[in-house]
Amino acid sequence: MNGLFIRAYLFHTQKSTVMKLLSILPKGLLAFAAFAAFTLVSCKKDNTSANAGTSVSEESTMSAAADETVANSQFDDVFNSAVGIDDATAGDDVGISGSDGLGVYGRTAVNSKDASFREDSSHRCFTVTVIPKDRGSFPKTITIDFGNGCLGIDGKLRKGKIITVYTGKMHIPGSTATTSFDGYYVDSFHIEGVHIVQNTSSSNQKEFTVKVQDGKITNMNNGKWVSWTKNRVHTQVEGNGTPLWPFDDVYNISGTSNGSNSNGTSWSTEISSALVWKFICYWIVEGKVNITVNGSTGVLDYGDGNCDNKATITVNGHVREIRLR
Repeated sequence: MNGLFIRAYLFHTQKSTVMKLLSILPKGLLAFAAFAAFTLVSCKKDNTSANAGTSVSEESTMSAAADETVANSQFDDVFNSAVGIDDATAGDDVGISGSDGLGVYGRTAVNSKDASFREDSSHRCFTVTVIPKDRGSFPKTITIDFGNGCLGIDGKLRKGKIITVYTGKMHIPGSTATTSFDGYYVDSFHIEGVHIVQNTSSSNQKEFTVKVQDGKITNMNNGKWVSWTKNRVHTQVEGNGTPLWPFDDVYNISGTSNGSNSNGTSWSTEISSALVWKFICYWIVEGKVNITVNGSTGVLDYGDGNCDNKATITVNGHVREIRLR
């Protein structure tokens, strides 16, 4: 998201189901902390798991891995929003959930923990504008405006606008959702760039190609920034038989990315073992990414399938834990 962006920025559901999920899931997908540890510090290292004697190049690789997880989380939120917007919100079955009433930002961006409020737009702390409003009329531009501050149930304060242009309904192969930002912030972080989702599904396999162009995340507290691009494919491996019920959806993610930060570090990545994203978890739960900085390659490991906010980065045998916030 697993945003408009969709983990998949997102859906409405009945109060009992959502509250049950919220009770078992850690909150704070995008909580950014521990600024001294890494460049953007939305992730932090656990010093107890860091081995002594790491070189400067190893430290750069570990820092780059932390920034990679930050960028990935921010733009996954956008993916969730783009494909998760529903009929009740958009006035048309634009997203992959069609007309099931699950709704945009159902998990992350309403101003109440009471799921029943998500069915009533008067309780939302954001507004949604759709142009044109006519059903079935495309291209369609949908703007989600968080105003000067909209506190989500994930504890994040969003402000500004997310603007997505849909060429067609996202559950139809060939349709594209292109998202840009207007003064968009998550807490103290300014989000910029272009996010593109295209439905590249076949007759027997649901799939989305996701690109980020000129992505940039700036920490307004200290001026630190990360630039990021990606080209990845999200393939649905579970939940295909229940298209109107997202809670059993599981995606495998493959592809590459490139990043740089204000410290002068640049890196490239390639997913070596498919990343696994489940709708019912805020974080990627499994998979490995090779991250290369100046010839030094580390392995970013998201775990073994458990829903938690932990990952590790290993460089030359040195292991450091990253907490996804």
